[in-house]
Amino acid sequence: MTNSLDPNSIAQSINTLADFCAQRDFETLTQEEIQAKTDQNQVDVLVLFGGTIVEGLNVLAKAIENQVARTTVIVGGAGHTTNTLRKTFASLFEDDPAFTFETLKGLSEAEIFQKALGKRYGLQVDFLETRSSNCGNNITFLLDLLKEKNIPCKSIVLCQDGTMQHRMQATLKKEAPEMKIYNFATYQVHVHPDGQGGFALNEHPEGMWTVDRYFELLCGEISRLKDDENGYGPKGKNYIAHMDIPETVEQAFKTLQKSNLFTVRQAQTQFKDPFEAIQSRKNAEGPIRNLEFPQLRMTNLTAKR
Repeated sequence: MTNSLDPNSIAQSINTLADFCAQRDFETLTQEEIQAKTDQNQVDVLVLFGGTIVEGLNVLAKAIENQVARTTVIVGGAGHTTNTLRKTFASLFEDDPAFTFETLKGLSEAEIFQKALGKRYGLQVDFLETRSSNCGNNITFLLDLLKEKNIPCKSIVLCQDGTMQHRMQATLKKEAPEMKIYNFATYQVHVHPDGQGGFALNEHPEGMWTVDRYFELLCGEISRLKDDENGYGPKGKNYIAHMDIPETVEQAFKTLQKSNLFTVRQAQTQFKDPFEAIQSRKNAEGPIRNLEFPQLRMTNLTAKR
């Protein structure tokens, strides 16, 4: 589609949305940064959500090495980003038969990240949650896990894809309003016109989405974050807590809508319910190891530190 808007205006609008969605409450994940924000050198729990790109693996490893959390968790079953994740890791470790796409398609997002964390860094997290299929049950199943394993959690750092970080915070705020929530999006990027009618990234986090896919994910967030009859807030579907969207973000979103360059990602109904997601995967891919019994997958993986 064609449009008459200035490419620099479009890039600025994209960057406004990116800054809003990819929240970070710390410059880096170090004990010094945690101490400065929380008056303690560790939070209770740090969570990586499997809907992110490979850069999340590097963020998680650094957080573990810096001991910024007493307990670490990876959350993620199967959702709209899972097959992309499998293909990316299969390509990244193409010489390792343990990372072929065929091998990885039987694993959840959490299991894939845990496997890669061990291969690249020799590390592992304390717990996996492997049955969730969307942002909503990413959070509710995480809370179930923390309760089941008696994990204290008054403070938590959420690490999610730069497009979905704000919504993850809003979901947890609705489900656990008493919890102190800190954000650390797994990446932050800006774009600029490439001089050929398109746009290019200023930064290149590992495993980054294509530009088109990134724009699709980013533009899909604002309508979801709204608190109106069509949004996910209390006045709409009531999936998330009320979030104030700044006027600058609203205007940026309207500019992008006018550009006719980007589509807004629609929710995929097969991932609304985790057990429907499991059945969908079984139908498409054959048996899925242990995921028929999700209560068995929330297991302690290391001795308590």
